[in-house]
Amino acid sequence: MLAAAAVCPCPPLLVPEVAAGAAPELDRARAACLDALGVLAAARPDLLIVVAPADDDRAGAYPAGTTGSFRGFGVALDVTLGPPAEGGPADPEHRPLPASLAVAGWLLERARWANAPVEGLALPERLSAADCVRAGQETAARADRVALLVMGDGSACRSLKAPGYLDERAAAFDAEATAALGSADLDALAALDATLAYELKAAGRAPWQLLAGAARGAGLGSRLLYEDAPYGVGYTVAAWS
Repeated sequence: MLAAAAVCPCPPLLVPEVAAGAAPELDRARAACLDALGVLAAARPDLLIVVAPADDDRAGAYPAGTTGSFRGFGVALDVTLGPPAEGGPADPEHRPLPASLAVAGWLLERARWANAPVEGLALPERLSAADCVRAGQETAARADRVALLVMGDGSACRSLKAPGYLDERAAAFDAEATAALGSADLDALAALDATLAYELKAAGRAPWQLLAGAARGAGLGSRLLYEDAPYGVGYTVAAWS
């Protein structure tokens, strides 16, 4: 059953070395993410599953110990998604972490996570809401006490300089998603419009809807820790416990 969840954004700019001179602009977001990870640790989970968006060819499971890198962003920085499982290889396919899970690996390293085994799950952006909810139910059944680190951004269309340019629908979509994440409104999360989310480049939609499925029946409450749209992208941090 789901014992706790942390919702965090996953832009590579969250890593100070990648953001370089702009790093201070996301200091509050980084601090909120670490606070949310503290809630996960306090829940004493048996298993931590990190859920994040990825391109279709990078979707799938990533075992503990899988490595990732920010070298594609011009930074010689490597990360690991938790220590490898005892006695086993990290990933027989030797797939590196997608950027979203690499950011999660960086957060876990910064938080010195050692509270439970870690696994990664990358979801394709167009996964249907029903499939996300179903995957969440299956994920929550993986152990007696499961924690989720849910990585994902809101719309990328909040300003003229945003990656997706300005879309007048973006602010309302982000407000709806943030309200649901900040109040643990499972029905509202499950009802987020997948087509609209794709058009607004809101990559967090699938992970958020997996959370909606995983939290069903768990009776968790939520606390909103951060909400903003720097660079025209919606970022939300919340802790569920």
